[in-house]
Amino acid sequence: MSGTNQDTVSLEKIVSLCKRRGFVYPTAEIYGGLNGVYDFGPIGTILKNNIKKIWLKNIQSFEEEVILLDGSILGPQNVWKASGHTEHFSDQMVDCQNCKKRFRVDEIKLEKPCPSCGIKKWTEARQFQLMFETNVGAVSDKSSIAYLRPETAQSIFINFKNVLSSTRVKIPFGIAQIGKAFRNEVTPKQFLFRIREFEQMELEFFCKEKNSDKYFEEWIQRRKNFYLKIGLNPKKIKFREHEKDELAHYSKRCMDIEYNFPFGFKELEGIAYRTNYDLIQHSKISGKDLSVFDPNTNESFIPHVIESSSGVERIFLTLLFDSYNEDIIEGEQRISLKLNPKLAPINAAILPLTKKLSEQTIKIYTNLKNKNFKVQFDESGSIGKRYRRQDEIGTPVCFTYDFDSLKDQKVTARNRDTLEQKRISIDQLENYLTDLLDK
Repeated sequence: MSGTNQDTVSLEKIVSLCKRRGFVYPTAEIYGGLNGVYDFGPIGTILKNNIKKIWLKNIQSFEEEVILLDGSILGPQNVWKASGHTEHFSDQMVDCQNCKKRFRVDEIKLEKPCPSCGIKKWTEARQFQLMFETNVGAVSDKSSIAYLRPETAQSIFINFKNVLSSTRVKIPFGIAQIGKAFRNEVTPKQFLFRIREFEQMELEFFCKEKNSDKYFEEWIQRRKNFYLKIGLNPKKIKFREHEKDELAHYSKRCMDIEYNFPFGFKELEGIAYRTNYDLIQHSKISGKDLSVFDPNTNESFIPHVIESSSGVERIFLTLLFDSYNEDIIEGEQRISLKLNPKLAPINAAILPLTKKLSEQTIKIYTNLKNKNFKVQFDESGSIGKRYRRQDEIGTPVCFTYDFDSLKDQKVTARNRDTLEQKRISIDQLENYLTDLLDK
């Protein structure tokens, strides 16, 4: 093996790999697609599910209790009025009057010509509402207006009192949610980085105001450790605290975890100190008391909130960039994804050396599959080509059943990263995979 290089990755290469290997497809491709919306193929769906599982396990691994919620996608107008989204959730945009291209104001310089056509002929900047509006019921009027949620957090806030009364959980605690969110982005771009339909993983952690700074710092460190644990290169991660003039209307502080993509350092996750803005607003608009009674002080208070918010698709894209690797093996270029084995869509590939050995090999495949391992059976093509296919989807190990296996009841385990090959007893494969996935 020679020429190992992780710096050759580009957006174009990732897009090609995703389509080729069943990670991501353009939505409605046979009808020309829909800009900023994507479907996830068989391999991509497994990777997304693995990301969500490991996120849930991580946020529930600390001393404070974190419980789960699954809120609705549709929300009435008053929810978004209370949260400030109807007033604040918009981007400034301009159009080029020459080529008709549309741009976000914060991404271009209006004193310069259009980056698309080279002509300086801009419209006036105007606000663009990012929420998708719809109508609920048989009659379409102002009373029927609803919105597809632009974030999952509000489901948590409006159910705060329901959660308290039904679970008897005590402050401090967290409510977590994974679910779809929708934003009518002015300019979706960079593949999965900025899209119109996506899944959020959000945690709202409720605490007393006097402890808010402590928990803000703790959750920053906890989230940093999460990304290091799943294998991201620490040299490509940095932290950036928002300046006061860029804070969201609900935030007192916000820290972005940024990753160095091929298109620059961009936000991977935001940790925000939302104060008690949301609960106060919903209490005011709804007329419902959302305070908590503390029997120790004999006082009621509205908790403050530390939020951790990340997108499944953005982490998905980051993992592909971070794990992408090209090298030369026996004179041929190889592409591999050096994913953490816990996240790899396929735990192991089960390969007969020739089709003549398929019957015996399928028994191994079926046994591991029944033990809840994600495994693939592949008998098509040369063994080298089958290795390459598995390398491209990040499979950490391939087990090859050959003619010697008939005698010694062993298979050859070939490691994705080191290319080391060693013989392993068939009756030890379950233990081998368990150890690999527990590292």
